[in-house]
Amino acid sequence: MAATLVTGGAGFIGSHLVERLLRDGRRVVVLDNFDPFYAAAVKRDNLERARKDPGFRLVEGDIREPKAVEDALSGEPVDTVIHLAAKAGVRPSIEDPAAYVSVNLDGTVTLLEACRRSKVRTFVFGSSSSVYGDNEKVPFSEDDPVDHPVSPYAATKRAGELLAHTYHHLFGMRVSCLRFFTVYGPRQRPDLAIHAFARRIAAGLPLPVFGDGTSGRDYTYVDDIVDGIVAASARTIGFHVWNLGGASPVTLDAMIARLAEGLGKPAVLDRRPPQPGDVRRTFADVTRARRELDWTPHVDFDEGIDRFLAWFGEHA
Repeated sequence: MAATLVTGGAGFIGSHLVERLLRDGRRVVVLDNFDPFYAAAVKRDNLERARKDPGFRLVEGDIREPKAVEDALSGEPVDTVIHLAAKAGVRPSIEDPAAYVSVNLDGTVTLLEACRRSKVRTFVFGSSSSVYGDNEKVPFSEDDPVDHPVSPYAATKRAGELLAHTYHHLFGMRVSCLRFFTVYGPRQRPDLAIHAFARRIAAGLPLPVFGDGTSGRDYTYVDDIVDGIVAASARTIGFHVWNLGGASPVTLDAMIARLAEGLGKPAVLDRRPPQPGDVRRTFADVTRARRELDWTPHVDFDEGIDRFLAWFGEHA
């Protein structure tokens, strides 16, 4: 049986996906460089279950390194690549845009070239709702214009979609670009708002809240995202773009209140001006994913927060 290569497979979304693929009987190769954006030990813990499966193989290396990518693709036949490795984060990308271009663009080209040479059949690109910028029209549809990103991170994700389309056009590679909307759940990156705010509320520390609290995010539970990735991997023919989102935005103030309620502690707010690069809201139109992938989000925000807090209580 051919294997699936997951880049960034030791990360938050990647590690959940790897476990799902292994449960489904797939052989899985992970390529990850354990970037110190957050503790490498956390990412190694994310792979604890996967390491016990005989169908799992780990290659430690950077997607910008042709030898590392070649090692990941050459150990056994690989028919699908799910590309989740990226330098993440809107605000850090403003401080160091060159690093984001290097990883997210140079790395993606290196991977696409290796896939072309190895005749990989299916390429799934983990994109982001950030490509929509600060669009006025909501909900965001895959047919909406995405020509005005408002952060270097968003620009690299849109550029990654265009690169992937080019390889589809030139070489017939089957390609899907999946636009993830604010993913949360167990193992969420520690810098992301739900995880960071939960730690600060639990510790009695003030929360830095940028803006007036009315900005909204379309939070999407990680299991729903994994379901969408698996469905897209199986159904990709040609070139597709699909939104994967909860389709039910929650304001910043409401998210904080829900965390405080779940933790049984008050949230102390430190109001600050809005930050450059932040958008006012995200809101996914998932009509296309429902129709073409038979996919729909199943975990609502309240249930998802309960699941996250149960994990948080065990790992805080």
